[in-house]
Amino acid sequence: MPRLGTRKLYYLLKYDFDKQGIKIGRYALFDYLRAESMLIKPKKSYTKTTNSKHWLRKYPNLMKDATPVRPEQYFVSDITYVKSRERTHYLSLVTDAFSRKIMGYYLSDDMSAENVVKAMKMATKKKITAIELVHHSDRGLQYCSSLYQMELAKHNTKPSMTDGYDCYQNALAERINGILKGEFLITKCNTGKELKQLIDESIKTYNNKRLYLSLNYKTPNFIHNKKSSEASFAGLI
Repeated sequence: MPRLGTRKLYYLLKYDFDKQGIKIGRYALFDYLRAESMLIKPKKSYTKTTNSKHWLRKYPNLMKDATPVRPEQYFVSDITYVKSRERTHYLSLVTDAFSRKIMGYYLSDDMSAENVVKAMKMATKKKITAIELVHHSDRGLQYCSSLYQMELAKHNTKPSMTDGYDCYQNALAERINGILKGEFLITKCNTGKELKQLIDESIKTYNNKRLYLSLNYKTPNFIHNKKSSEASFAGLI
């Protein structure tokens, strides 16, 4: 994780610093890395992958002002582009809003509903609970398609969408895109096959090793499993 970030890096190294008698605080570590030109610089992307100007039915925003309180209460989905030296590819992601765990993903060469829905199918297979779920996305053609909506209905999942093209109403999904592309997918692969392998490894690392400040320096998989077990004991499964 070469672009992990200094706060999380300090958290991981603090025990070793103390053990070796190295007295350095978090801000001093920032200063040291800055002096060595080792601070990471954020990457920005402005490529739009959403086409919301279509006649298909849109659904109300069920996540507005909502705060997830358990895993598998809300899934958020989005599509982002990733380039190899062969061509531009499209990565569909489905993330649990509570734990930040990436539940499903699929890399394809186009943004067809047939390919995008494969990420949701993977996420559904990985679910631990069987209670009603809300699926939140933008108003893109793929998510409004009958194919995608039939998949949601098959698994007792309610559709939720942003009000118009407003990326802030799907901010968590956009954030996950940014983390993967900014911290993990930082080298250009030669082929789509190589890119798929890199994405598989990156998502495994993200779910199991990347710490989240908002999760009290725990990993998405740790929180997802822990809270899902608690829900099981509470009789929610």
